Amino acid sequence: MDHVQGFWKPTGLTSFDVIRKLKTYIKNVKIGHSGTLDPFAEGVLIICFGKATSQVERLMNLNKTYIGTIQLGETTDTLDTEGKITDSQPIPAISEELINSVLSEFTGDISQIPPMYSALKKNGVPLYKLARKGKVVPREPRKISIYKNRLISNSRDKITFEVECGRGTYIRTLASDISIKLGTVGYLIKLVRTKIGSFDETNSIRVENIPQWISTID
Repeated sequence: MDHVQGFWKPTGLTSFDVIRKLKTYIKNVKIGHSGTLDPFAEGVLIICFGKATSQVERLMNLNKTYIGTIQLGETTDTLDTEGKITDSQPIPAISEELINSVLSEFTGDISQIPPMYSALKKNGVPLYKLARKGKVVPREPRKISIYKNRLISNSRDKITFEVECGRGTYIRTLASDISIKLGTVGYLIKLVRTKIGSFDETNSIRVENIPQWISTID
């Protein structure tokens, strides 16, 4: 079985949970994914089987599209719903015009500091393991590419936006940086990866439909 397939990961599961489920049906075949998706998020996860695992690196370079919702006025240590509230700040009056202006600042080639709760390593140790011990270490800014960053909707304390970006972009960090630029703090309360390359919801297999999908392939 040499195959590349998009799957729609639900919230609450890790990317490896999806692979683990697949392995209960597919034996003795190498399986790998091309880019993790946080447990609190849902959306497209590309998984490669057999010899197609050689394509993982290429697939990781495909553009990705996300829709995220930011809760303004509070932030967490993980910058998403998985963490603990670490700061609260007043929310100033924020116009749609101001939001659009800030989003435009976070478009193009920009620098981003990776979050502590990430799989990046410092001296061989994943940052999230250090973060869980309450440690914060310096991280080098990284250049990322954001091709589209547009407002979908907003209220007094929430912003929903769509972003198309290149490899290595942390949407949690982007949400936090946008909030700070707006004069407050914020964290992601919802994140959906709607597209990776040509893979989207229409051609991705729902996790609950894996048994039916397995029966249709060689």
